[in-house]
Amino acid sequence: MADRPDVPREWVERLRDILGRFPSCDEESAWVGIRWRVGSSTVAHVFGGEDQLFRILFRSEPSEVLAFENLGPPYFKTEWGTNTVGLIIDDETDWDELTEMLTDSYCLQAPARLAEQVERPGD
Repeated sequence: MADRPDVPREWVERLRDILGRFPSCDEESAWVGIRWRVGSSTVAHVFGGEDQLFRILFRSEPSEVLAFENLGPPYFKTEWGTNTVGLIIDDETDWDELTEMLTDSYCLQAPARLAEQVERPGD
């Protein structure tokens, strides 16, 4: 079994900056990599794969999951739930777009009283 690489520190810091702005969004070690949760709901999970690629998983409106899946790489549908999408992170990642997707993920997972406190892109 191949080793899983650690997510580059720079990327973890960028994700901390994005997700750390959300109320009660806590970072924790996951079974592999790092995840951010609001309550018991996962907002995002970043990790290195055995194939040496880096992935981030997040939540999306179920109606948008098919669109992400049809876009193809760097997006993919996961087998965890009906509203989970994955993205391969690399040097070409559009961090502004990822910020929007993570904001949406947080707002889907957070209680309404917390989600209402978040300024969403395009608002």
